[in-house]
Amino acid sequence: MTEYGRGPGTEPWHPEDPLYGDAGWGARQAHAGQEYPYGGQQQHPQYDGWSQDQQPHYGAQQYPQYDGQGQQHFDPRQTGQHPHPQQHQGGWDATGTHGHVPYAADPGDPYGQHPAAYGAEQPDLYGTQDAYPPPQPPGHRDPEPDPDPGWDPRGDGEHPLPPGDDDGTAEPAERRGKGRKPVKSKKGRTGCALMVVVLVFGGGLGGVAYFGYQFYKNRFAPAPDYAGSGNGEAVTVEIPKGAVGADIGRKLKEAGVVQSVDAFVSAQLANPKGKSLQDGVYTLQKHMSAASAVELMLSPKSRNNLIIAEGTRNAAVYALIDKRLKVANGTTQKVAAKEYKSLGLPAWALNHPGLKDPLEGFLFPSSYAVGKDQKPKDVLKAMVGRANDKYTALGLDKKASDVGLESPWELLTAASLVQAEGKTHDDFRKMAEVIYNRLKPDNTETNRLLQFDSTYNYLKGASNIHISEKEINTNRNPYNTYTNKGLPPGPIGNPGDEALNAALAPTHEGWMYFVATDGMNKTEFAKTYAEFNALKDKFNAN
Repeated sequence: MTEYGRGPGTEPWHPEDPLYGDAGWGARQAHAGQEYPYGGQQQHPQYDGWSQDQQPHYGAQQYPQYDGQGQQHFDPRQTGQHPHPQQHQGGWDATGTHGHVPYAADPGDPYGQHPAAYGAEQPDLYGTQDAYPPPQPPGHRDPEPDPDPGWDPRGDGEHPLPPGDDDGTAEPAERRGKGRKPVKSKKGRTGCALMVVVLVFGGGLGGVAYFGYQFYKNRFAPAPDYAGSGNGEAVTVEIPKGAVGADIGRKLKEAGVVQSVDAFVSAQLANPKGKSLQDGVYTLQKHMSAASAVELMLSPKSRNNLIIAEGTRNAAVYALIDKRLKVANGTTQKVAAKEYKSLGLPAWALNHPGLKDPLEGFLFPSSYAVGKDQKPKDVLKAMVGRANDKYTALGLDKKASDVGLESPWELLTAASLVQAEGKTHDDFRKMAEVIYNRLKPDNTETNRLLQFDSTYNYLKGASNIHISEKEINTNRNPYNTYTNKGLPPGPIGNPGDEALNAALAPTHEGWMYFVATDGMNKTEFAKTYAEFNALKDKFNAN
């Protein structure tokens, strides 16, 4: 509805007013002298060039209307109120018995609550007894509207809008009149909306506070950690090969040893020896502080690994595996003899005739995590895999010719002899040169015979045995290097890192002989047969 601004002594016009319709300004001017109940003579404000469509538009308001005879009445469709059932001839009862709430300021009205429009001072008729509706005394309440007043002010059988439903929107006809459900008050809807806002806002603040706390705890607070050296409950933890700080921490946390991975990583970094932690099986306790766990893992007391020493023969390794897995003696050796081709041996280690054990030299000396739930084949496969990694890293398959050998298999066999015959690590490179010098075709000192006791001992499955020259000279087994030229069929043990490196880098000083002159750990070397005899006399004297 279009509404004009209010000037001094004026009342607003309604579009349905006959003076506002087709009669135009002439009809309104002819009617200008008529008296009105609440404002004196009706006047019309003038606007500077505004058309009707340019006038301010306001929400639904309550304005008086006039019928054809100049009688004042109100359109209940615009008031937002049910009319009072009492009506007097010629207008409403002006005695004040049926009060209405005074006009509220229209939020869209640019002139509402201003003292004057266009610079003219205007009296405030809304706060006086002359205003419509007249102000009511404190505590006054409108009587409850009759749900069925029994009359139809429009004569069309429809009831006016219910109180408070003054949004100005048209309502479908089928929802008007009797039988319409009561509409919830705006106060109730506002309360619910306010409650929703409070809950959402409160939940948002709670979420922000929670995530803020989590951020602070993860970023600045210390990691959760147990106190002390454990609760006395022992637990075995297997740390796999290649595991580093966080990986080890996860294994310990899963076993209940430490409370958090972060605490373990921090403790490992704080310990000067923390980076030296290795794979293996550890016996620890539950609920240990991270620092205590690191300290114990660095101690040999916690290690529960299967340790293979350098030079250990396969027969001894099989017995250790049987004991660790708690299986019958000989179980692992039978698995090795049957499954050796499926354990991961390289191609150059297969199909060698006369071998006592095809896996000899491939159960690499190291520390292995062997748990009670493993099978012999799994353990053997891990050992062969470790040997393969080492031999590939050293380049055995490419460097054999550098030392005068034909294959990596021969190089591995020579390294096993270095490991078996050398008494100290200082001897290894000289021992490798003795082997290579004796294998040379032009060797006239021994005629390419190695003459090593260690090979015969391997054949007999013993060590440091005393044999006669007759026995040695009559035994024609390939492992007897007194009667067979060249290398034995294969390795006679599992060489370690130093023996392997010595086999790859021998000395070049002309060594041809050696004698353990003290019979135990002291090995002395000679270049000629005469020097060798002098060393033999020294040995006999001791």
